[in-house]
This record gives sequence, structure tokens and C-alpha cells, in this order.
Amino acid sequence: MRKVRIVAACCAAWCGLFTAGSAVAGDGPDASALRELAARAPDLEFPGTATTPAEFDSPRMLMYKPEGAGPFPALVLAHQCGGLNTPHWQNASMLQWARDAVARGYVALLIDSLGPRGASSVCFGPQNNVTFAAGVKDALQAAEHLRRFDFVDKGRIALAGYSWGAMVALLASSRHWGGTLARGGRFAAAAAFYPGCFTIRPRNAPEYEIARQDIDTPLLVLMGADDTETPPADCVSRLEPAIKAGAPVQLHVYPQATHCWDCRNLDGYSKVDVRGNRVAYRYNREVTEDSARRLFEFLERAMPRPH
Repeated sequence: MRKVRIVAACCAAWCGLFTAGSAVAGDGPDASALRELAARAPDLEFPGTATTPAEFDSPRMLMYKPEGAGPFPALVLAHQCGGLNTPHWQNASMLQWARDAVARGYVALLIDSLGPRGASSVCFGPQNNVTFAAGVKDALQAAEHLRRFDFVDKGRIALAGYSWGAMVALLASSRHWGGTLARGGRFAAAAAFYPGCFTIRPRNAPEYEIARQDIDTPLLVLMGADDTETPPADCVSRLEPAIKAGAPVQLHVYPQATHCWDCRNLDGYSKVDVRGNRVAYRYNREVTEDSARRLFEFLERAMPRPH
């Protein structure tokens, strides 16, 4: 595998802040502590006008919409831990997901949780107060921003997250996290692409699980069997009890798919992560196309069009 000298677009181990395994952490921060943690990162300023993906060839925090007056369903997109761009790299996969959403009749709001706060990466832990709590806040505030527009169907707003963003999606689907950090309504549905279902152990704060048992939002979780960075077994072992208890979660594991299977410009990326695991990314067009199909079919079922 070739080595690429960039900040990986995907979620690496948080330098001892998380562990994987079968142990389940406590309930984590209470509502007051969650709000305080999220508030440490300044609120994002979301775009006030919509554009079309064809107008831009690099990813940035923009709101994209189909032609017409709508109202359209909407999809908030949460990026991987490397953000949307660096001086030497562009997160082409996130721009492509925005294009795919618009092509299927969705408004797409692509979040940038890092750049506006002067953070370059959260692959090895929080930077400039960009924590998971801040990420959940960003996603929920993005949904509230979308509800201001007449061309958005206010009851059909979903979240799709990738790696770090997928972990944000898992937490936003939690009754405790989502209910605490939402200023208005929550998401009608959420999807998590190759998340890490880890136990997070912040310094000087209660530990918590990314995959919680109080998920109450329809949630699709897509994983790769060959993913050594965010192993699917961690998610399956944590989410199956929630599913048995009635949580609205759907799981699918793609055979022979690695982390970041949709990242064409990271095809061949290789590294050893903080835990000593060999990590390799392979772009897989077939899995990328099938995961898009599964995503949008799931959204159609979870938030059907009004009759």
C-alpha cells in the first residue's frame, strides 16, 4: 500500500481517549455538563442562501438544493475527522454525497465543524473544543437552520455522518444526547457510515459510549468487515442489545470493505494507528453505490413523502 502524507479523512484512535471492547461505560455527562461541553465551541454560521453542487468543485460548508420551489426533504452531512479540506487535500467524497443527495431530490447542508473554528483535525482527539458534543450541536443546529426555509420539508430532515461524523450521528440519535442538545426539533432519521462504537474516556469528565442504548431515532449503520480502524464487531455487540430492546436501528456489514470505502482520493492510504493496528483504505465503487442505495431507500421508509 502506498503512504499518503495527509491528515486522514477518517477517524483514528483518540490518543487514549477511547477504548474498544465489551465493557459498557456509565451514562456519561448529564444534561448540564453536555450543554456546557458543547458550548465551549462557538456556534457555526450556516449559509443563508442555497446553491447547486455544480457551481463548486471543492467541498465547503454550503447548502445545496435541487431546482424548483420544493418543499424538499433535507440531509445534513457530517464529515470525517479530517474535515472538508486542507491546503493539500480536498474531501471529495463529502462533496459527492451532497451531489448525490441533490440528484435524488434532497436539500443538502454540508457542515464544516473544523475550519471555522481554526481546527485542522480531530483524528487524534478534540481540537479547539471540537468535541463530539460540539459535533452533535452542529448537526442539530444545522437542522434547525434548514427549517427556516420554505423550500425545506420541515418534518423530513435527516443526518448522514461518516466516521467521526458517523459517531456524531449515533449520539444525535440518542434520546439523552439529542434531546439535551436540540434547541428545536430533532432528526427524522439518521445514518452512520463506518462509525467507531467506542467508549470515550475524556480527561476530567465522565466516560460514555458512542453507541448508546437509548437510541430513539430511526438509524441506519453501515460498516465494513475489513475495517480495522473502527471494527464493526464493536458496533454489533453494542447495538444488538438496543435492537432487541426495541431501538429502531438497522445494521449492515459489507464483506471485504475497509474504512472510508467511499473515499476515492484516499484509495491506497495506509498507516499504523495509535493502537498499533494496520489501517488500509480501499475505495470500493460497488460498495459506495450500494451504500448510497441503502441510504436513500432507508430515508424514504423512515420519512415517507406526504400524500
